[in-house]
Amino acid sequence: MTALLDVRNLQTHFFTRDGVAKAVDGVSFSLERGQILGLVGESGSGKSVTGFSILGLVDPPGRVTGGRILFDGDDLVAGGEAALRPLRGKRIAMIFQDPMMTLNPVLRIDTQMIETVRAHDRVTKAEALRRSREALVQVGISSPDERLQGYPHQFSGGMRQRVAIAIALLHKPDLIIADEPTTALDVTIQAQILSEVQALCTQSGTALIWITHDLAVVSGLADRLAVMYAGRIIEEGPTAEVISNPRHPYTRGLIDSVPQGKRHGAMLTQIKGMTPSLLNLPEGCKFAPRCPRADAACQVEPSLDPAGADRSLRCHHPYADADQRLTS
Repeated sequence: MTALLDVRNLQTHFFTRDGVAKAVDGVSFSLERGQILGLVGESGSGKSVTGFSILGLVDPPGRVTGGRILFDGDDLVAGGEAALRPLRGKRIAMIFQDPMMTLNPVLRIDTQMIETVRAHDRVTKAEALRRSREALVQVGISSPDERLQGYPHQFSGGMRQRVAIAIALLHKPDLIIADEPTTALDVTIQAQILSEVQALCTQSGTALIWITHDLAVVSGLADRLAVMYAGRIIEEGPTAEVISNPRHPYTRGLIDSVPQGKRHGAMLTQIKGMTPSLLNLPEGCKFAPRCPRADAACQVEPSLDPAGADRSLRCHHPYADADQRLTS
């Protein structure tokens, strides 16, 4: 079965006065129809830039400098803007962390949603309005007719985000790239959005890349999990396996940092140090300066190698089992 999305050795670099920042440096993964991939990591790990690169939304001084992005067999890097334009919003949709990257502040919501529908489908204005109304109901917006008459500034941040998600769902795309879309939503609406997204993926075969730092959300949503650090994937595999038995010290540190499930009064674990500057990355393993298991071997950059039947790992000294902890 051919993957819907196949990213191979993707490289996205930013060329600045101070040097070249390798925001994405050799990222590879594939995604089947109906599959949900969670892309997690700290701020600055390259996960959002990976999503922007797929849709060709990286602005200067950044650009995709290498690799291939195969969508349904077509190379989007080689095809350039001509290949991407008919796909954006129709077959590939993006939900941004900031809804105002989607919404025009001077146009009513109905105008924006109708334009989105009719940009790709030859339908009447009434049909486009009907689809828009249904999409708003799908994301939990009551009184959709009233909301369609409003402007973005009249909505709360959470309401604007729901409208942005509704716009992404209008065409039932083959692939949705969601960049922390539920950050501004309350828990109840967040659960509804996650349920709707899962149903869409199951029923229509839509594939989803869910970019987040919230492990609690992604653990119940994604089929597979890819953990990024300093522009590279350092661990990848089925979500349940990665969460229950993280083998890379960085993944273990992220999971141990989550307060949920900790004994009351117990000290929380944290990863020491800060994420490195992309302009001044350490030699060898990029996590070595923060890693409790680092030694001289880590001065050589590890490759992303198979670690079992369905997992990959970039580490010289991975954990062998779930009983060892980051603090050991």
